Amino acid sequence: MAGVNYRVTGLAGEAAFFALLSLPPFVLGLLGVMGHLSGLLGQDSVQEVKEWVVNQSELLFTSNTVDRVVMPLLNDVLNGGQVSLISVGFLLSLWSGSRALFVYVDLISIAYGLGETRGIIRTRVLSFGLYVAALLIGLVIMPILVIGPTLLSNTLSRYSVLVSIFYWPVVVAGSVLMLTLLYHVSVPRRTRWWRETPGAVLALIIWILCAAVLREVLAAWFKPLSIYGSLAAPIAVLLWLYITALAVLIGATLNAEVDRLWPRNGTARHELCA
Repeated sequence: MAGVNYRVTGLAGEAAFFALLSLPPFVLGLLGVMGHLSGLLGQDSVQEVKEWVVNQSELLFTSNTVDRVVMPLLNDVLNGGQVSLISVGFLLSLWSGSRALFVYVDLISIAYGLGETRGIIRTRVLSFGLYVAALLIGLVIMPILVIGPTLLSNTLSRYSVLVSIFYWPVVVAGSVLMLTLLYHVSVPRRTRWWRETPGAVLALIIWILCAAVLREVLAAWFKPLSIYGSLAAPIAVLLWLYITALAVLIGATLNAEVDRLWPRNGTARHELCA
């Protein structure tokens, strides 16, 4: 079976681990860019995202750590001068944060059986470019996702009906589009982008179902008197990243199998043999 041949579960664990390590640089990098563009994005949007990050941090760390480490760090990132945007530290955080996307790009190539086609330098540069693009897209998407459809409807009162109707369909369609583009760019050989859509749809469905199941399981495991104690939140984050990686890789496996069974014009295997 494809899942066994491509070691999907083990590769998903690898991707989840590096995604966990890359999460702080990604969040700090995103907040840093938002801080410099607060005049364009609006101070309220930046504050909403900051409060969301603080709330999530309180699930992972003690109150003392949040007050003495997380809050000062967020304030420094959001209130830093323009020079810090191009500082060595900021560039290093970008490079570190792109590690997770590097793993995804590499593993999607492995799923297609093309893991050795693209060199490590090209893969690293590609993942860095994708990471920067993700930061720029996150500047627009993250505030909208954080405030949710209710607050967005209140903010755009004149269009509240349209927001209520189209909010989730747009989120779902946007998620499928982003996954499709990730698959399309990650494959070493250029393919027709629409051929990656089945895997993107499957990945999103699997992620939604697994996330719903994981939520119920975590609610049962990590009760107030759970033996896991303060480890509950980090374990939950790692499991969430794992099912995300698993869904993405299963979608890539489906696309690879379709590519293998029907290697027509516009498929990776056809382009490789051309």
